[in-house]
Amino acid sequence: MGRIINTLGLVLVAGLLCSQISQADTLFTDDGYRATRYRSPTPLTHDDAHTLEPAELLSLQQQQPAPLLVDAYGNPWRHGRFTLQAEHRNIPGSLWLANCGEGVLSREWEAYCRTALAQATDGNSAHPLVFYCRSDCWLGWNAAKRAASWGYTQLYWLRDGVDAWEAAGYALELSQPVPYTTTPESSELQ
Repeated sequence: MGRIINTLGLVLVAGLLCSQISQADTLFTDDGYRATRYRSPTPLTHDDAHTLEPAELLSLQQQQPAPLLVDAYGNPWRHGRFTLQAEHRNIPGSLWLANCGEGVLSREWEAYCRTALAQATDGNSAHPLVFYCRSDCWLGWNAAKRAASWGYTQLYWLRDGVDAWEAAGYALELSQPVPYTTTPESSELQ
C-alpha cells in the first residue's frame, strides 16, 4: 500500500511540474514577447533598452532632444472605441499608445503603433524613447522590445512606470490614448 501511495505521489508531482513547464512556455511568444499575465513581476533589466529609475528619467528629460515618453498601458477596444472605465493618469507629456505592449498585435494594431511612433519622432529612429506602464507590468517591456525590432535605437524602460514616478513625488496627469482611426475591416479589433 505504501508503495502505491509513493508511486501516486511521484506521478502527481511529475504532472504538476509538466503543467508548470507547459504554462511557462505559453507566457511568451516565439519572438520573446510576454503574451499573458501582463501584471506580474518583470525582469530587472531589458536586453533592448536601458532600464531607468524616476530620477534618471527626470535627468534624461533635460537633455536634447528630450525623450518621447510612451505609456503602453492597455485600454480595451470594443465596438470601434476605447472602453477603459477608470480615469488614466500618466507622466506629463506622454504619448499613450494603448495596447502597443500586447504580446501579439494584429496588422491593424501594429500599424497604429508604428504610425504613431513614426509621427511622434518625425521618422527619426534614433530619437530617444522611454516606454513604461505600471510596476509589475510587462506592457512597457513588450513595447520597448517591439520598438527595437522596428529599428529604434535609443530605447529606455521605466521598469516600475507610473507607480515609481508617483512614489518618487512626481506629478501625473489625466491622459487619453492616441486616437485610433478605424476602417470597416478593423472596427472590431480585439
